Amino acid sequence: MDLDRVKTFLGNDWLRVQQCIREELQSGIDLLNSTNDSILSSSGKQLRPVLALLAARAAMAAKGERPVLPDDVIRYAAAAELLHNATLLHDDVADGSDRRRGRPTVNSIMGPSVSVLVGDFWLVRAMDCILKADNHTDQVQRVFSRTLGNLAEGEMLQLQKAETGDTSFEDYFDIIFNKTASLFQATVESAMIGVGADERIRTSLVNYAVALGLAFQIRDDIFDYTPGIDVGKPVGADILERKMTLPLLGALSLAPASESERIRGMVTAIRDNADSRDDVVAFVREYDGIGYAQKILSEKLCFALSQLSVLPPSPESSFLEELAEFVGNRNI
Repeated sequence: MDLDRVKTFLGNDWLRVQQCIREELQSGIDLLNSTNDSILSSSGKQLRPVLALLAARAAMAAKGERPVLPDDVIRYAAAAELLHNATLLHDDVADGSDRRRGRPTVNSIMGPSVSVLVGDFWLVRAMDCILKADNHTDQVQRVFSRTLGNLAEGEMLQLQKAETGDTSFEDYFDIIFNKTASLFQATVESAMIGVGADERIRTSLVNYAVALGLAFQIRDDIFDYTPGIDVGKPVGADILERKMTLPLLGALSLAPASESERIRGMVTAIRDNADSRDDVVAFVREYDGIGYAQKILSEKLCFALSQLSVLPPSPESSFLEELAEFVGNRNI
């Protein structure tokens, strides 16, 4: 899937989102403006606003309406992207990350204090986007407020499990729902509110978004064990942060108990022996943890696609199908 083709298809709606984001980020502080410009120049796929616009237009088509999006939906889509980038700026501090998307982070160039402050600024601007909406402000505020709580809880649970080394499958899915899928959920839920989608369409597309978000994160976690794919971080980076993600958990579930216990101890103590990262990667490959994770990824995508059956045929519904395929196969 060519995301640029989708953005071209979205046309003026996409340009309105970009304009909204840039207007919200304007400040009287030159240093803040230049930092924001730098972040925007490497802003990645912008998958969340793409998802918001496609879902909103598909829901309008399902009601037999012309897909001319209200200004409120544009604001909610921009808010989702602003909030996403705010969390990345904060995550880089929590994880001590020096690079993201193949480029130095604000954290590495200007320090953790600046990264947190800039993240706070983007977060506030996201909420400003919502507050400027003409309708449903209270509803959408609650949606994004819930997501902010999820994001914080997900980060804290991940940090807690890094210390204890006892991450379970349930813990893992709680973490990736909170840290990734919850914002996909908020992105589509707010778009559904903005276009007044009927309950059946709203429920199905929100279910689609959650499954898509889970699949997106599982694919990211597979990258950590896949050499030769340049995703802006080295193989085994998650291991060095003591994160037990699905490929590792899958391998642990398939290995003898004694071997699994040894590997868990190795990951927990990785800061004292970073060279053991290669042993953990080799363990995951030996027990086909990547294949295990890929199977779960496929199940999530199949469920996501099944939720689109409520939509009548339209270019937007076709692009939503393609988006699921993109998430499952992407190498970026």
